[in-house]
Amino acid sequence: MPLLEITTSRKVTATVSLEEPTANLVNQYAAFTHVGADDVVNKALEYVFTKDKDFQKFIGAPHDAKPIHSLRIKRSGDDAPKGKPGRKPATSASAPTAIPMANVATK
Repeated sequence: MPLLEITTSRKVTATVSLEEPTANLVNQYAAFTHVGADDVVNKALEYVFTKDKDFQKFIGAPHDAKPIHSLRIKRSGDDAPKGKPGRKPATSASAPTAIPMANVATK
């Protein structure tokens, strides 16, 4: 029986880097539980966050702590800001021209 009960919910897209053995285990656990790998990562993190008593104290207290590198989050749907601030939408711009691979210098 799996330790994690996984249900789907509203999501944001976040970019993270995992060590290869960890990524392989995530995929294996996803196959074991018959859910997506994203759901495994989400529930595993929720589980750790709720079980770590020191972390619970940390988030319950006021602080100015910032992560060294924040999680890169891409929002989709209704929560997403429309366009980039300070930029106007492009008008009739032509598509970029493809460069044949024979003309590209390699190192």
